[in-house]
Amino acid sequence: MIQDDAGPASPRQTYLAACAEGRLVYQHGAEEGAVFPPRLPETGRSEPLEWRDSSGRGTIYSLTVVHPRNEEPFALALIDLEEGFRMMSRIDVEDRTSIGIDQPVEVRFRKLEEDGPDLPVFVPAERSA
Repeated sequence: MIQDDAGPASPRQTYLAACAEGRLVYQHGAEEGAVFPPRLPETGRSEPLEWRDSSGRGTIYSLTVVHPRNEEPFALALIDLEEGFRMMSRIDVEDRTSIGIDQPVEVRFRKLEEDGPDLPVFVPAERSA
């Protein structure tokens, strides 16, 4: 776990630090399995949640195009990851009509705002021969 002089990092700090390293992480508990988004462990738990690295591979569960005012539209999806959790993220693709439900995707990391942290975005998975 990441620590600083003030003590252990928050789940958000741990998650963002992993993203900065190009790693998509999630928490796992014996009782609940994969946990996402990251959270503080519940008081009185018999064992803590552990951090695990995701493969970053998944499939599109749901998809929409967002049209922000004065900005370019972008694809936003719910992604089912191989490890058993679902997350919302952008899909980086030039032609938004080329993607669809159940399509395999894989994670990449980039800044969504100029001074923001590196965050996970997904791209269509490369087809294996």
